[in-house]
This record gives sequence, C-alpha cells and structure tokens, in this order.
Amino acid sequence: MPSFLQIENISKSYGTKVLFDHIGFNINEGDKIALIAPNGTGKTSLLRILAGKDKSDSGGKITFLREVRIAFLEQDYAFDPEKSIFDQILSGSAALRRDMDEDHRFQHELRVRQLLSGFGFSDFSQPMKRLSGGEVKRVALTEMLATDAEFFIMDEPTNHLDIDAIEFLEGYLGRARCTLLMVTHDRYFLDHVCNTVMELDHGQLFLYRGGYQSFLEKRQERIDNYNAETDRIRNVLRRELEWMRSTPCARTGKAKYRKDAFYSLKDRAQQVYRSEKVDMGRLSEGSRLGSKVIDCRDVSFHYGGKCYLDHFTYNFQRYERVGIVGGNGVGKTTFINLLAGALDPEDPGTLTGTIERGESLRIGYYRQSGMQFDPEQTVLETVGDTGLLSRFLFPHEMLSNRIAKLSGGERRRLYLLTVLMKDPNLLILDEPTNDLDIVTLGILEEYLAAFKGSLIIVSHDRHFLDRLVDHLLVFTGDGAVKDFLGDYSQYRQYMLDVAAQKKAQERAEKPRTAAVRESRQPERRKMTFKEKREFEQLEAELAELGAEKARLEAELSSGTLPYDRLQAASERIGILTSLLDEKELRWLELSELA
Repeated sequence: MPSFLQIENISKSYGTKVLFDHIGFNINEGDKIALIAPNGTGKTSLLRILAGKDKSDSGGKITFLREVRIAFLEQDYAFDPEKSIFDQILSGSAALRRDMDEDHRFQHELRVRQLLSGFGFSDFSQPMKRLSGGEVKRVALTEMLATDAEFFIMDEPTNHLDIDAIEFLEGYLGRARCTLLMVTHDRYFLDHVCNTVMELDHGQLFLYRGGYQSFLEKRQERIDNYNAETDRIRNVLRRELEWMRSTPCARTGKAKYRKDAFYSLKDRAQQVYRSEKVDMGRLSEGSRLGSKVIDCRDVSFHYGGKCYLDHFTYNFQRYERVGIVGGNGVGKTTFINLLAGALDPEDPGTLTGTIERGESLRIGYYRQSGMQFDPEQTVLETVGDTGLLSRFLFPHEMLSNRIAKLSGGERRRLYLLTVLMKDPNLLILDEPTNDLDIVTLGILEEYLAAFKGSLIIVSHDRHFLDRLVDHLLVFTGDGAVKDFLGDYSQYRQYMLDVAAQKKAQERAEKPRTAAVRESRQPERRKMTFKEKREFEQLEAELAELGAEKARLEAELSSGTLPYDRLQAASERIGILTSLLDEKELRWLELSELA
C-alpha cells in the first residue's frame, strides 16, 4: 500500500521526563494501528501532535502525502450542554465538510441518523446535558465517524461504552476503508479492528504486523534478542576492560577511539530489558471468607421514578466470580452500590426487600469515580509502603511525585492499590479497565485470577470478563436481570443462536400465515380508483429508482470516483435498494388486484 503519512524527528518531554526523543515512522494508507504503551509514557501526547493539537519539542516533520481530512477523538469531548444530540453532531461533524451542497447535506444528515441508531439512540432531540458519560461518548464517536474523514485518530474509543456500542463500533471500523491510529486497551476490539500494533517503549517505536497475540510473541522475541545482544556485548566488554587495565603508563597512549568505544560498550552493557510485573505477593490471598457472602431476597429499587431492580433474589457464593453486563444507564453501578451499602445517604431512593451480608465479609470496592486523592500529596504520602508501590510499578524516582502530576492511568493504578491493600475477601470492581494500559491490565488479570475470594465485576472489556468470570448477571432494563452460567463469549454466542432460531422460525411461519390469510379471503376484491393511481405511480417510481441505481453502480464500477463521491454513492445505493424493496413489495400486492 502507498505511504500515507511520514513522521520524522519528533520529540516530547515534560520537565526532566522524556516521553520520546527524535522518533520517526510511516503510516501506509489503509493501516489500522493500535498504539500500545504503559500509562504516562506519551501515547496521548503522540496522538495530539499528529492531530495538530500539540507541537513536537524538536520541530520535526509530519507530512501527509496528499490532502486528507483528519478526525480526532479525544478522551474529553467538548460539547454545548444546551444543544440537542442531533444539532451537536451536525455542528461538529459538518465543520470538516463546509463544501457540502444541499444534496450532500441531506446525505450527511441521513448518515448521522443511521450512526445514532447504530449506537442505540432513538430520541435525537435530547439535550446533551441530560446524557450519561457513556451516551456522551457515543455522541462523540458519531460526530467523528460522520465526518467521513480519511484518517481517524482515536484515544481510548471504547472507554465508558457498553458492550453493544463497542461491538457496533468494532463492526463499523472493521469494514470501513479508512486509515486509523488509536490507543485502546480492549484486546478483542484491537484484534477485530487493527492489522498493526505500534509499541512505544522506552521512548522508541516498534511496529508489529498482526493482532494482539502476535504482538506479544514478537515483542518477547525482540526483548530476548536485545538481552542476548547485551550478553554478547558484556563478553566483549570484559576483554576491553582487561586492555584498559593494562599498565597505567601504557594507558595514556591508548588509541582515543578505542577508549571512547569502551565507554560506549560499558553504557550498552548495563542496559538489560526487564519486563515490569506487579508482584502481588500476599495481596492475592485475601482475608478468610465465611460461607455467607451477600444474600438478596426480593430486592427492588426505584430512583427518580425509574425502576433499577425489580424483585431480585440471589445468594452470592463464596469464591464465586460474577460478571455484570448491560447497556449504559440500566442500573449496573446502582446495583453494586446496593450490594456494598454505598447508596447516597442524602438521596437514597426507594429500596424494598432485604440484603444481608456475611459477618466475616470485607469488601474492597473499586469505583469508577472513587478516587479522592489530595493532589498535593506525593505518591509515598498516599501509600506509605514502598514495597507495595514498587510492586505496583511505582519506581523509587516516582515516589516523590505529587498526585496532580500523575497520568489518569497512574492514578487509577494507585487507587487500585489502596483498595487491594485493605485485605478484602470480596472485590467489587466497577469498570476497572478504564484508563489502564494493556500491560497493567494483563498484570491485574493475573492477580484477580489468583485472588482467593469472591469477585463481582462490572466491565465492558470482553477479554477481561472471559478470563475472570464464570457466571453473568445480565441487566436488560426496567429492573430485569437475567442469570447466565458462563463467560461473556458463551453468552454472546447463545444470544446469536437464539436470534438465528427466531429468524428461522419467522421464515417458516410466513408461508403458513399467507396460506391462512388466503384461505380466509372468500373472493378477491378489485382495485379501487385510488389504488389504480398508486399502482401507476409505483411503476414510474420503480423505473426511475432502478435507472438511478444502475447509473450509480456503473460509476462505482468505473474506478474513477474520488473517495467522497464513492462513499456517497455507496450510501445512496443502500437507500435505493431499501426503497426498491419496499415499493416492489407494494407493487406486487396491488398487482394481485389488477
């Protein structure tokens, strides 16, 4: 594929911390790249530089080989709270398309409606100020996709989305003919969308073609080769050290180039790559848990006129691992607040039924919005155990850093540590994967897999759920909860099978329904005057629509259309196909009366 974007000699530092230094790389047209790195190492900074929102410290060059539209999805989406969903998207997405004529504007608005429907919206007139965080993220994604940009730059696109929205976005980007660069921690999403992984490691970039598992294997191979080269250099260094230590008198006459080479070898010999791992040690043990965990009997909960839980009965078991899934706003966080006894005391809502907790129960509750750090405190002042901090990837040089200077992911990691160090025997985790990098996620999974206690996890990360839970509570809305024994992938396959069976049943019933309807019709009536006019009009419309579709299909086959016209033509053909199907069905109905 032709080169699409060339990046040369860009750098970024914050104070004494160097994120990346004089790096360069190419992106080819059609590449779909996932950028992976630990939190705080410069992923967002790199995206912002490429999107023109920030500048490289070293100047450098960012060269697009042709004029392209760029759409940038930042983690924080700026919007007008008074605007409706539809108006907010139109005002943002149309900014890149000021050249639209009336016909293109109609197509653009139709596309916005299709995307909003795909993301699960039905009322486009809602004001932005009434939306939840997940709904705002879906609006931001719709605005980005509606630009029809050739290059998408996305920073954590799946954060705060429910699984249905993630799977819609996944399908859309997997099919789209676009170039994209994104930061994501969702490994299933990465595998289904991306064809390349770019790793930012110790200020350098490494590219790996393939998915996440291929990245892990090739990355380990790179590390092994690097360390093997270090061993070889150390052997050379020993010989050079003997030479340098030869008689002091002779040393002054040694070749300068060889002495310089010795010091370079010495520096390189000290560089051994060690994959950082969190050593959980005693943290994975948990305190002793009795036979009773949490028993719920006929629990209902209403808040603000809405039912979040309707006559729910369930006894959570010792060492059980439960995943909680469902769309945004159906009550998942409310439910685990009920389990943990963490409802707002000033506005608790209406609770009926009983929730009983075991006497030996010690809950560790990781909340989405639970971080309440003093920004002026240091890392060490927040968690006074240097050993634990080290095992949680906070090296000695970071201990004096103030909380205000930590990245979002580093704060999440510190918060997670404060929860785990309380020695809980039941962990309730509300979206623990948000803002954590892939490296930390893998480490967290290892810990939770070894945790000797009960787990209740709310998450949209399918890989995370598949790895850790063996049972699901599925929130379907209006307080209803379905119980499913299995992980998320098994549940998803079950739902697909149910949908396929339902469609097959509907297809099988159609001929019988038609036959019954026909048998009940004593005699065929004749077409009315109004139906005759409709029949004639349909014939004319079908001919016109068919001709338009044929013309567009010929243009598509020519291979000469620019991208924007190609996209518009493809969308118009989809609309024409639907219209033709609808009108042909009506024409057939009327033709039986002719």
